[in-house]
Amino acid sequence: MALERGPLTVVGAGIAGLACARVLAEGGHDVEVLDRGRAPGGRLSSRTVRGRPVDLGASYLTAGEGSPFADVVAGWVDRGLAHPWTDTFSVVGPDGFRERTSGPLRYGTPEGIRSLAADLAAGLTVRSGTPVRTVTAGPAVDGRPVPAVALAMPAPQAARLLDPAGPVGGLVAGEVWEPALAVVLGWRQRRWPADLHGAFVHDDPAVAWIADDGDRRGDGAPVLVAHTTAGLATRNLETPAAAVPAVVAAVRAALGIAEEPVWTEVQRWTFARPAAPRDEPFALVDGVGLCGDGWHAPAKVESAWSSGTALGRALTA
Repeated sequence: MALERGPLTVVGAGIAGLACARVLAEGGHDVEVLDRGRAPGGRLSSRTVRGRPVDLGASYLTAGEGSPFADVVAGWVDRGLAHPWTDTFSVVGPDGFRERTSGPLRYGTPEGIRSLAADLAAGLTVRSGTPVRTVTAGPAVDGRPVPAVALAMPAPQAARLLDPAGPVGGLVAGEVWEPALAVVLGWRQRRWPADLHGAFVHDDPAVAWIADDGDRRGDGAPVLVAHTTAGLATRNLETPAAAVPAVVAAVRAALGIAEEPVWTEVQRWTFARPAAPRDEPFALVDGVGLCGDGWHAPAKVESAWSSGTALGRALTA
């Protein structure tokens, strides 16, 4: 695909959008990244809570052995931006521990997972606080012609920008994404086993996953982050704080914690995960591309990076 001169536009400064933009920039193209958020990251989200970064979106990252993303992660580890965390999590029910399960090595981040997005964004033109309203044929972004545009975001958000009757809008029309709430719970002291790391919670209507944030950060802080079920999030999207008591009760029951947390915070994710990730790495039609963790199943951080990278290469091929 031959590209005209001018800035290519990436909408969305999550890991997929930033990976796409880096490929384009390294290919010698002018590229800009537009994002409505206050800082790059998307669902690589960390927020300073009570004086320390807490991961509220993606809980960790993995890297397939020998994959291109493994090289990226190795570079982050070498520079101290990431560190090996664990390959073992617990599997618990609402009444306590059941078993432990091993899997791929997971990596944590000392300064919060958003720090990885900041690293990818270094040297790129990223315009934060810049919402996009329409992407039309041509292509054009909010009426401004561009050589090509990449939409790196959940499909329901992309659908809002596109003509539903157009060839690209039709690809994302009706795609379902599940919501989630991330609830941060802080205690004065750690009240759970030192080797918890994280726990998948089965058969609970409120909580699906619990991460030991002090363990994955490496500072030992008595902080857990619980991610809710889609059902609880759906019922409380407009009033996230109303879901906190049910989450607190579920976490205490699952981990056997007698005390109430001394503080809580909650983050809403309207589009947390795709109900059915696509196998294709990306889509590209008439100069408009789609990428992200809804593509290149299964949905995870590595998938999002791979999807954005593949779209960037297609645009520069």
